[in-house]
Amino acid sequence: MTAPLPDLASDLVVLAARLTRSVRRELEHPAGVRALSLLDELGPSGVTALAAADRCSQPTMTATVKALLEQGLVASEPHPTDGRARVVVLTDPGRAELARIRRANAELVMARLSETHHTAEEVATAVAVLRDVLDLTSGSTPQEDTTP
Repeated sequence: MTAPLPDLASDLVVLAARLTRSVRRELEHPAGVRALSLLDELGPSGVTALAAADRCSQPTMTATVKALLEQGLVASEPHPTDGRARVVVLTDPGRAELARIRRANAELVMARLSETHHTAEEVATAVAVLRDVLDLTSGSTPQEDTTP
C-alpha cells in the first residue's frame, strides 16, 4: 500500500536534502560550489541576487564571490543595463570545476544506486518528479540586480 501523498511529499523533501548533505560531506565540496551552481542556473547575477537565491546574507555571498574571484572561477563584469553595477559571471575554469564536481556527484550516487534494486526507469521517474516540482518555483528566483 502506498503512503498518503502528504507523507510522500514530506519524505521527498527530507530525503532529497539528506542525499544532498550526504554527497557534500563525502566529497568535501569546496566552498562556493552553490554559488557556481547558481551562476550556471541563473546566468550573470549581482551579489544581492545571488544572496537572495541562496538565502544567505549579502556579506556572506560577497565573501564567497571574493574567494571565487581569487581562484579565477568567476569574474566581475559591468552590469549590462546599469553602468553603476557589476555582475558575477562563470569563467571557463569555473565551468570546468562545476562539471568536475557534478561528475563526482554522479559517480557517488551511481555507486550507491548500483547497490540497490532500482532500475534506470525508476531513477528517471524520480528525477522527473523533482524537476517538475522545482520547475514550478524556478520563475521566482531573481537573476539580476542593480545593486553595486
